[in-house]
Amino acid sequence: MRKQDHFRIATVDAREPCLLHITFGDGVIMTVDLATIIERIPALAPLKDPKLFGKARVGDWGWTVDWIPGELDMAGDNLRAEAVEQSGGISHERIWEWMHRNGLTLETAAVALGISRRMLAYYRSGQKPIPRHIWLACVGWEAERHKAA
Repeated sequence: MRKQDHFRIATVDAREPCLLHITFGDGVIMTVDLATIIERIPALAPLKDPKLFGKARVGDWGWTVDWIPGELDMAGDNLRAEAVEQSGGISHERIWEWMHRNGLTLETAAVALGISRRMLAYYRSGQKPIPRHIWLACVGWEAERHKAA
């Protein structure tokens, strides 16, 4: 498996209402409900039309789901992150946001969490699922930092 295959989309099947059934390049199959995102993001409003939503297809090179090529698509990394969150997991995007919010590098974040830089890189890239205790450590570290400030 190549480094980013877990974000590459192998197959997509649109299901009503606003559900995508996606097989990713690493063989993982996930279902993501886009109803809330479609409501929240004005650029996605056309997808409220079930006929258009049903036209979902894998984009060129497999990095997106396309409805109107070059105009209306969603990236595989965002779709996977949303599917992970909807299934009760913790997406890689939370680690990115936590690091950015706190001005942390990969090295300083790994030290703060007491884990190896390599393992944090796996979590941040989405290559490995983020264990709940790691996310709780991020939340706790940030709370302690704010309390001390």
